[in-house]
Amino acid sequence: MSLSDREKLIAIISNGIAVFSLLQEREELPKNTTMYDFVLKVIPEEIKAGLSVELIDGVFQYVTSAHSS
Repeated sequence: MSLSDREKLIAIISNGIAVFSLLQEREELPKNTTMYDFVLKVIPEEIKAGLSVELIDGVFQYVTSAHSS
């Protein structure tokens, strides 16, 4: 089974958020790097067309709610 571009985006965004959080916790990120900036850098160009702030926010909300429950 192959993943759709949207499924790939969701997986990469989720992973990007996790890596961003770890680097932020370790204070290993450049100053003023936002989660959005970081996620944008890790998304491959060939699937960026489906990317939106709303999708990043939705994945972030799901991940944070899943970890807090």
